[in-house]
Amino acid sequence: MATPTIGRTVHYRLSADDAECINRRRGDGATSGASHGHTGFIVHAGNHAAEGQILPAVIVRIWGKPEDGVNLQVSLDGNDTYWATSRKEGPDVGQWTWPELT
Repeated sequence: MATPTIGRTVHYRLSADDAECINRRRGDGATSGASHGHTGFIVHAGNHAAEGQILPAVIVRIWGKPEDGVNLQVSLDGNDTYWATSRKEGPDVGQWTWPELT
């Protein structure tokens, strides 16, 4: 079994809470109506996120032993990312797995 290390790419399965948070952020940006083109303000935009969706993520922090959890930067289908903190390896929503070797 592989050992999680910083910089490794894994697959993360969104939970219902993750998807709700992502979609709310994106909705807030779309409904703000403000133009921030010259301020550096970034509107979160992208396709709808759903529970169970599997997305690539990069391990950015390991807490103690790998089984204690890792922090992930999840690449979304849009111009933003999602910070998933203290996530454990496993097949369920809110967990990450190693990509299948092809």
